[in-house]
Amino acid sequence: MSELFNWQITLPIALAALVFGYLLGSIPFGLILTRAAGLGDIRSIGSGNIGATNVLRTGNRKLAAATLLLDALKATAAALIGWYFFGEEAGLIAGFAAFLGHLFPVWLGFKGGKGVATYIGMLLGVAPWMVLVFALIWLSVAKLSKYSSLSALVATLVIPVVLWFIDEPKIALVMAIMTAISWVKHKTNIERLIAGTESRIGQKG
Repeated sequence: MSELFNWQITLPIALAALVFGYLLGSIPFGLILTRAAGLGDIRSIGSGNIGATNVLRTGNRKLAAATLLLDALKATAAALIGWYFFGEEAGLIAGFAAFLGHLFPVWLGFKGGKGVATYIGMLLGVAPWMVLVFALIWLSVAKLSKYSSLSALVATLVIPVVLWFIDEPKIALVMAIMTAISWVKHKTNIERLIAGTESRIGQKG
């Protein structure tokens, strides 16, 4: 338990990791790719979100896949670079900041994505084996419920618990905070799930 709050990183390095991660995470790949493809502003269709799910609503699966990959890898890159140069704590801060940058990009009036891809990208950078756990949980819940949003919500809830039990308290703490923020960003999805009006996987319209 003492390790959980015993962070050794200096303030200047922590701030540098925070700024670096945020700027990297705030790159709106969904918006950039759809505009480059001549599809206009992704924020004007569907949910208005810049993430892969909304990009998929353009009908371009390749762009959606590219958005998913790039949104994930920007958090992975931030975490790995921070970790490589300044240690685990800097990596955790940089990856977390990339997650925040994706959700609240300064360039877009702090209106970004919901962060599932970036959450997975963070895992890939700091605890790569947990990506498999996330995928197994997502697939299991999706098979039973047919709800993509519910699958992501359950997976993000389980990840910090597993990390805690395998004795990765600092990573568990950061991922728990990210889970809480992700749930807040999924507020409308949660409301629709409760009301029974959330779209199911493969559902048209």
